[in-house]
Amino acid sequence: MNTKDLIEKSTSGDRKAQQQLYKRLSIPMMGVCIRYMKNEADAEDVLLEGFFKVFNNLKKFSYESEHAFFGWVKRIMVNEALMKLRKNKEIQILTINEDLDKEIDISPLENLQTADLLKIITEIPVGYRTVFNLYEIEGYSHQEISEQLGVSVGTSKSQLFKAKKLLREMLESKNSGYGS
Repeated sequence: MNTKDLIEKSTSGDRKAQQQLYKRLSIPMMGVCIRYMKNEADAEDVLLEGFFKVFNNLKKFSYESEHAFFGWVKRIMVNEALMKLRKNKEIQILTINEDLDKEIDISPLENLQTADLLKIITEIPVGYRTVFNLYEIEGYSHQEISEQLGVSVGTSKSQLFKAKKLLREMLESKNSGYGS
C-alpha cells in the first residue's frame, strides 16, 4: 500500500494502516531522535510521543508527496526532541566565543561511516549537539535555531563553532595512531 493510502486510512482510524505507517517510518525517525537524545530510551520516548502527535494531527496534513510527508514527520520528531531537552533543562548553552569567523575544518568527517559519526556526535555536550544537528543535518538557519532554542543568533553560531571544534579534536584523538 502506498503512503498516501496509508495516511488516508490512518486518518479514519484504521489501526492496521497506522501500524504500517509506523513500521515504515519508525527506523528513520528513530535515527533522527537518537541524534538529539543522550540515550536510546530517551530517543524511544521522543519517537513514541512524536508518533502520537503525528497520528493526532494527520487530518491537518495535506498530502503533496511522500517526501513532503517524511519532512513533516521529521519536523515533528525534531520538535519533540527539543521539547524534551528543554523540559529536562538539558540544553545548556555555553558562552559566546568571539572566534566565530574562523572556519573549523571538519574534513576528517569525510571518511567516517554514518554510525561512527553518530556515535561521536552523541558524545559532545547536548547544547553543541543540538545546534550542530539543527544546522548541519536538519538545515535550519541560525535565525531559526535562535527562535527554536530561545537564544541569540550569536550564541547559535558560537555553539556550532564549538561543536565543530570539539568534533574535530575528538576525531583527531581517535585517529591518532591510525595509518602511522
